Amino acid sequence: MIQSMTAYARIEHKAQWGTASWEIRSVNQRYLETYLRLPEQLRSLEPVLRDRLRKRLNRGKIEVNLRYDLGENKDSDLQLNQALAAQIIQAANWVKQEAGQGEINVVDVLRWPGVMSGSEQDMDAISKELLVAFDDAVAQFIEARGREGEAINTMLQTRLDQIVEQVTIVREHMPSVMQWQRDKITNRLSEIQGELDPARMEQEMVILAQKMDVAEEMDRLDAHVAETRRILKKGGSQGRRLDFMMQEFNRESNTLASKSISAEVTAAAVELKVLIEQMREQIQNVE
Repeated sequence: MIQSMTAYARIEHKAQWGTASWEIRSVNQRYLETYLRLPEQLRSLEPVLRDRLRKRLNRGKIEVNLRYDLGENKDSDLQLNQALAAQIIQAANWVKQEAGQGEINVVDVLRWPGVMSGSEQDMDAISKELLVAFDDAVAQFIEARGREGEAINTMLQTRLDQIVEQVTIVREHMPSVMQWQRDKITNRLSEIQGELDPARMEQEMVILAQKMDVAEEMDRLDAHVAETRRILKKGGSQGRRLDFMMQEFNRESNTLASKSISAEVTAAAVELKVLIEQMREQIQNVE
């Protein structure tokens, strides 16, 4: 199954320490690009997250956002390191005595690193929980990509069926086109005074038939349809292959348009180009 590069997923994780929510969204991009928005205390997760995304995704502009809230029920009691505070005050008094001036600011003492501390969360345990939740979010995200990819696949299969219909129309119409052209040349030459050379006329008709022959283009279009269906059935990361197939489709439709000598064939060539362009637009979103 092919996958779309456009998708969105969100998952919320609740625990004793608080809540967290992962959001993952993506749009089409030629290569894989990841953008992470994480709380400062969880920046260490960034390389791990990038690695996990690279292992499961191949293309797309991926944006990951983590919202992290410790909650209101966490233990936030402050603790005073009395021994350290006493040492700082003693040192400050000695400096004051030696300098003969200055005052001790108790707020500055409390601000000294290590004097005041709060209960700390076990960030390693929290990180492990968040990574498990992240994997769940990625799984949902890939499922969303798959659903969108299935919709694209249905559209592409419909357009391929319509391309086959146009090829059939051209094939069925070509004998009458050739006969019409032959009659036109015969009538034109009959207006010329003098005896017609049957051999020369057959030679001209052969040359004309070669210029008008679109059998090769029709065969190639059939082959491209079969190959595109095979790629879609195989699934996986097939966006670049499908894009290449659209180039091949365009090449044959352009050749057909240049050879068309009737309104029916011209209309079929135009319809082919419309169908191919519709497919190409959708394939831009395929991973």
